[in-house]
Amino acid sequence: MAELKIPKRLTTALVNSLTAGVVPRIGLEQIAVGRKSEVDAILRDMDNIAEGGAAFKLITGRYGSGKSFLLQMIRNYAMDREFVVADADLSPERRLVGTKGQGLATYRELMTRLSTRTRPDGGALEPILQKWIAGLQQQAMQSQGLRPDDPALPAEVEKQIYAVTNEMQNLVHGFDFAKVLASYWNGYKLEDDDRKQAALRWLRGEFATKTEAKKELAVGVIIDDDNWYDYFKLWSEFTARIGYKGLLLFIDEAVNLYKITNSISRQSNYEKLLTMFNDTMQGKAEHLGIFVGGTPQFVEDERRGLFSYEALRSRLIDGRYAAREYANYTGPILKLTMLSHEEILILLQKLRQIHALHFGYSASLTDEDLVDFMQTAVNRLGADELLTTREVVRDFMDVLHTLHQNPDVTYAQLLGERAVKPLEAGKGTDSSSPDDLDDFLAEFEL
Repeated sequence: MAELKIPKRLTTALVNSLTAGVVPRIGLEQIAVGRKSEVDAILRDMDNIAEGGAAFKLITGRYGSGKSFLLQMIRNYAMDREFVVADADLSPERRLVGTKGQGLATYRELMTRLSTRTRPDGGALEPILQKWIAGLQQQAMQSQGLRPDDPALPAEVEKQIYAVTNEMQNLVHGFDFAKVLASYWNGYKLEDDDRKQAALRWLRGEFATKTEAKKELAVGVIIDDDNWYDYFKLWSEFTARIGYKGLLLFIDEAVNLYKITNSISRQSNYEKLLTMFNDTMQGKAEHLGIFVGGTPQFVEDERRGLFSYEALRSRLIDGRYAAREYANYTGPILKLTMLSHEEILILLQKLRQIHALHFGYSASLTDEDLVDFMQTAVNRLGADELLTTREVVRDFMDVLHTLHQNPDVTYAQLLGERAVKPLEAGKGTDSSSPDDLDDFLAEFEL
């Protein structure tokens, strides 16, 4: 395998995150294996969004299958392609709808995590607005031959700003959205920080009452639990108008909607999800992508899952001629299967290299050791279907750390002598059975 050259900050993020069993925010491309078809399908969606379309994808897979990893990797790809992105995990406090402001809490989280290629860790709201205004100033100076200190420059920039905001006034809530953007510009022009901050607070959904918003910004509405999603449709239009490709929302842990015990509240959240689905599928949203991560149970349980809501079930269920053994990457649901044993072995090889590079030593584990480690994991869990990528990675990082910190201990000593127990028949995943694993292991007798 070729020598790796990865910056220390990336190896640090990878080693720390994987040891803790969480998805790294950066460096994912260094450990990505498999998922080519899934990534290609989402990149095609991105192309459509950049052209003014919209997309909605439910990414499903059981715990540890790589949903969050895929969402994070796509998020990073999107920023590299000049999209604005925002991500949030749903929780009991953050839903799509709620009687205690849980929907607004999701909007606020997404706005806090608003990111671009130059601001990948969130907090990109004001930099986006500043970049927009700076771009208009540059454009005005070039087209009109104006100097930076020319008194005519603000008037020319203002003309361009109102050209954009006027186009948005015809959209739902567009008039007030445009008015707040203009308020931000006036604060910027007059160096009035209070006015700028009031506009940013409104855009982040932080005003509690309409009275407060009217007093500070002369705007009679606020972003609330009922209308927050409409404002993301405005954000997607706005970002596209000012030079980005569009806006992508990544909403993970949607299983928290499934866990809502009150059936009316649960159905209300599913109804909001239906609205998002319909808007993106029917062309009512532009330059907007919505990617939702959840478990198969969250989708397919006919008592409490999305399939309990007939309007969603009829839209999401497999078509008449779709068969479960055939993959479909173009539908609204992207079903993640577990990684194959071959893919997990490649992942372990990558982790072996990254760990050695990060701590500055020569990797001593052989490929035979890695295959042996996989066999041990399968045997310990007792059934191949329980072997998740997350489990394997966390255990493998533990092995690497232990061997590195105890140089006198060998891999054989660490794992100890063990009898290989035959796997129970019929417990394999769709992609690999116990017999398949035996064949695979035989192929790697190096």
